[in-house]
Amino acid sequence: MNISFAGKKVLVTGAGQGIGRELVKALVKCGAEVTALSRTKSHLDTLAQEVPVKTVCVDLSDWAATHAAVEAIGPVDCLVNNAAVAILESFLNIKPESFDTSFNINVKSVINVSQVVVKNMIKRKTPGSIVNISSQASQAALADHTVYCGTKGALDMISKVMALELGPHNIRVNCVNPTVVMTAMGKIGWSQPEKAGPMLSKIPLGRFAEVDEVVHAILFLLSDKASMISGTTLPVDGGFLAG
Repeated sequence: MNISFAGKKVLVTGAGQGIGRELVKALVKCGAEVTALSRTKSHLDTLAQEVPVKTVCVDLSDWAATHAAVEAIGPVDCLVNNAAVAILESFLNIKPESFDTSFNINVKSVINVSQVVVKNMIKRKTPGSIVNISSQASQAALADHTVYCGTKGALDMISKVMALELGPHNIRVNCVNPTVVMTAMGKIGWSQPEKAGPMLSKIPLGRFAEVDEVVHAILFLLSDKASMISGTTLPVDGGFLAG
């Protein structure tokens, strides 16, 4: 199956590293004109040296600055809300600033960026596709992940309502929900057998996800190949949520 984004303008948040960075590279290979958004300029600079992309450096926790930065990008055909933070604390030790930071980035910024992009789509009367990067943590309780699980559960339901309200404008909205992914950070965080073992034991395929496996799922849902798919949450978890 050949997926092409020729002639499409795509915005990816959290594009400086990990899944977002590899997604940007894959989109460029598929012919997209990509705008990469990150709060870390050095990451954007090195990415721009690897592939031809436009870059936007902004802190998504700043509503006004983000709104202005996304408006300045101009028309967008496809959006991937990938940026997220994970602050792990046990339930009894959750700090209010951890809650605020997590929901500001993982939920509030998705609404902010999507509102700007979608209003422009509707104004132009053009179809669009949005993929929000969620997690298996939206549907499975994980120790020390109270706030993170809460943000991803909220993101799943927000995405469904977006799909409901934006469908009449021919704008599709879907979620991709990965398990642990072997990004550079993932390899560091899950390299110890005593930590990885209990999680791997719950994954029928017996391994964590590779970055390209998540990227391929995003590309499919973002593309016209998924033209009748909207409002879904697609696990990329090796069967974890089947248990």
